[in-house]
Amino acid sequence: MIIDGKTGESLSKPFLYNESCPDALPLVKSIAPENHTVCSGSSTLCKLVSWWNSSDSNKDSAVLLHQADWLLWLLHGKLGVSDYNNALKVGYDPEIDSYPLWLLVQPYSFVLPSVQAPGTPVDFMKEEIRTNFGFSDNCVICTGTTDSIAAFLAARATQPGKAVTSLGSTLAIKLLSTRRIEDARFGVYSHRLDDKWLVGGASNTGGAVLRQIFTDEQLERLSEQINPAEASPLDYYPLQSVGERFPVADPDMEPRLHPRPESDVEYLHGILESIARIEAKGYNLLKDLGATPVEEVFTAGGGSKNHKWIKIRERILGLSVHKALQTEASYGAALLAMKGSSLKDR
Repeated sequence: MIIDGKTGESLSKPFLYNESCPDALPLVKSIAPENHTVCSGSSTLCKLVSWWNSSDSNKDSAVLLHQADWLLWLLHGKLGVSDYNNALKVGYDPEIDSYPLWLLVQPYSFVLPSVQAPGTPVDFMKEEIRTNFGFSDNCVICTGTTDSIAAFLAARATQPGKAVTSLGSTLAIKLLSTRRIEDARFGVYSHRLDDKWLVGGASNTGGAVLRQIFTDEQLERLSEQINPAEASPLDYYPLQSVGERFPVADPDMEPRLHPRPESDVEYLHGILESIARIEAKGYNLLKDLGATPVEEVFTAGGGSKNHKWIKIRERILGLSVHKALQTEASYGAALLAMKGSSLKDR
C-alpha cells in the first residue's frame, strides 16, 4: 500500500499479494535485468509503477509499505521501514544489501522504504499500545518477514536440501540452497537466509480452491475415504481464478477442475493429487535451474493436518514428507523476534 508520510493516510487501495498489474509490466521489463524477479505483473514494483502512472494524488510525501511494514509501523511508529524479504519483489537486492542503481535512478525511488535484515530491532513499542495492552516497558519491535519464510523458520529446516511446503490458501515452497536462483519466467526467486538462500515460488493453487468446493467437515470426511497409494486418473489445475505465478508465470492460465466425477471422494482425490503434481513440478524446476536438490520436505499451514494428502505427496514427490513440529508462521515470526531481541541486548 502507498501511505502519505505526513498524515499516515492511504493514497491508494491496498494491492493484494497475488494481484496483477500487467499494464506496468512492459515498463518494468524495460528497466530491470532480464528475467528479474520484478518482471512479473504481480511484483510489488509493477504495483508501484502502476500506481505512480495512474494516481492523481500528491506523490511528494508518499511511502510504500508492505502489509508487514504497515502493521509494524502501527506498533513502533517509524514510517518507511521494511525488511529485505518483503522488499525483494520491489527490487531490493539482498546479495549487495541495497537497492540496485537501475531502480534508484527512477523518479519514484524516493517512495521506497529503508530496508533492514529481518528481525532487526527498530524501536520500542509505542507507549499508548504498551499501556493499553499491558506490554512491558522494554518491549522491542523488530522488522518482519514474509509468511512463508516465517513458516520455514518455524519448521527448523536448517540444512541445504531441506524444504518447507506451506499449504495454506495458496501453495508456497521454500528450499534451502547454497545457490541463489532467480527466473521470472517461472516465478522463481530467492530470499536471503543468513549465508544461504531460500529458493522457491508461490502458486495460486492451494487450500482456497478446496474451500470453494468443500466445507471443512466434507474435506475431513472425504479425505478419510481416499486410498493415497492409488493414483488418481483425474488431471486438474486447481485455481480460484484466472492466472498462475509458479511454477509457470502465466496471468492468463485458466482454472481446470473438470470433468467432475459423480463421486466426491474421487473428485477430492483428483484435486489433492493435482496440487501435489504442481508441487513436484516446482521442486523439479528448482533442481533444473541449479538449486540444491530437495532431500526432505516439511509441511506447514492448514494442509499439514491432512495425513492422506501427505501420503499422496510422498508418492508423487518420491521423498519423505513430514508435518513440521511447528506448522504456524506465527511461531517462526516469534523466533525471529526473539533473535532480534537478543541482538539488541548485546
